[in-house]
Amino acid sequence: MQLLDPLFRWSALDEIFSDRARIQRMLDFEAALAHAEARVGVIPRAASAAIEKKCQAELTDFSLLAESAALAGNLAIPLVKQLTALVARDDKESARFVHWGATSQDAIDTGFILQLQEALGLICGDLDRLSRTCAELTSKFRTTPLAARTWMQHALPTTFGFKTAGWLDALNRHRRRFSEMQRSTRVLQFGGAVGTLAALHGKGLDVAQAVAQELHLELPDIPWHSHRDRIAEVATTFGLLTGTLGKIARDISLHAQTEVGELSEPAAAGRGGSSTMPHKRNPVTAAIVLSAAARVPAMVSTLLSAMVQEDERGLGGWHAEWESLPEIIMLSGGALHHLAETLPGLAIDSEKMRENLSLTNGLIFAEAVTMALGSKIGRLQAHQLVETACQRALAERKDLRAILAQDREIAKLLSSAELDQLFDPRRYMGAAELLIDRVLSSHQNMPSKNPGESE
Repeated sequence: MQLLDPLFRWSALDEIFSDRARIQRMLDFEAALAHAEARVGVIPRAASAAIEKKCQAELTDFSLLAESAALAGNLAIPLVKQLTALVARDDKESARFVHWGATSQDAIDTGFILQLQEALGLICGDLDRLSRTCAELTSKFRTTPLAARTWMQHALPTTFGFKTAGWLDALNRHRRRFSEMQRSTRVLQFGGAVGTLAALHGKGLDVAQAVAQELHLELPDIPWHSHRDRIAEVATTFGLLTGTLGKIARDISLHAQTEVGELSEPAAAGRGGSSTMPHKRNPVTAAIVLSAAARVPAMVSTLLSAMVQEDERGLGGWHAEWESLPEIIMLSGGALHHLAETLPGLAIDSEKMRENLSLTNGLIFAEAVTMALGSKIGRLQAHQLVETACQRALAERKDLRAILAQDREIAKLLSSAELDQLFDPRRYMGAAELLIDRVLSSHQNMPSKNPGESE
C-alpha cells in the first residue's frame, strides 16, 4: 500500500524507515562492532576490514531475508547468516568473527536507535519551522479581534494572535520534549545474549564503549533489552505531539467552515476540490493531521502494553514494536510536515472575524457588562439584571446594548459612553497581550536547530 503515502506521510521519513534503511542501520552496527572489537584486540584487524566491506544493504538478498525471518523470528538472525556468507566468500577466517559476542536484539535495537536519531533531526527541524510560523502569526494578529468559543458557542472576545499563541506555547513544550528525547534515546544497545557480555571474556565493557564511540551514541549504565521505557517514551512523545497537531487542525477546520469563514487553507490547482462540486475548497491538511491524531493513540497504547516483557528477552512485546513504532513516527512526522508546509499560506480573514463578533447581537459582551455593574451593586444582582436583559434580547431579537440602554435601573448605573466602551471588543481582552508577550519571549529564548543538526 503506497498510493496514499504522499497524502499521509513525508518521503524523507519514509526513506529513513524503509526496508533498505533498516537493514543498513543494522549492518552499521555490525561494522561498528567489528571495528570496535579490532580496536580493543578482541578480533583481528583483518577480520574487521573484511566484515566492514560487506556491511552494505545492497549486497543483501531481501526476499530471502524476509522468508528466513518468518522462520527465525527476527531479521537479525538471517541477516547475520547472509553477512557471514558474504564475508566467507572472500575470507573464511574473518567470517568467524561476524557478530562476535553480540545478540540479535543488539543489532535490531541499535539499528532502530540510529534510524530514530536521523528522523528526530528532520522532525525537530519541522517543529522549529512550525513554531516560527505560529510566532509570526501571533505577532501579526495579536490585536485582531476574534470570537472565542467554549462548547463551540460564542463566549467572549479574544484575538486571533492569542489563539495562535496557545498553539505556539504547546509547540514550544514539544520542542523541549523532543530535545530531551534526542538526548535520552541516543544510547547503544549492546549486551550479548542476556546483557552480561559474557562472551567477550572480560573485555565486554571496553568493546561496548568502543562501539558507542563508533556510532556516536552514549553507553548506558546497563543493557536495556527488556526494559522498554525509552522506546515507550518515543511513542508517547510522538503521541502528545500528534494530539497538539490535531488540536491545531481542528481549530483551523472549524474556523474554515462556510458559516464561519475566518480561515482557509491556501488555494492551489487540484487542492481541496470535489469530484462533483466545483465550488468546494476542502481543508486537506487539516484532514490529514486529524487522521493521524485518530490513528496514533491506539498504536501508542500498543507500545505501552508491550513494555511488560519477560525476563531478559521479550516474547511478542518486543516484536510488537518493530512495525508499530516506525508507523507512529511516520504518521506523526507526516502530519507535522504537512502542517508546517501549509500554515505559512493560511488565509486569514480579519474582517470576517470582526463581523462574526456581532452574530449574537452583543451577547458576547454580557460578562463585561456584568463585571462593570457588579462593581457597583454586587456580582449576583448584576448577573441577574444582565441575564434578564440577555433573555429579552434573544426573545425580541434585538441588540443587547439597546436593551440595556432601555433598562432604567441599568441606565442609572451605566452611561451611554460607558456602554459604548463595554461593547468595544478591544477593551475586554484582559491580559491577552501580556500573555502573548510571555509566550513570544519563551519562543525567542529557545534554541533552534537546523534539520539534521545534532545537539
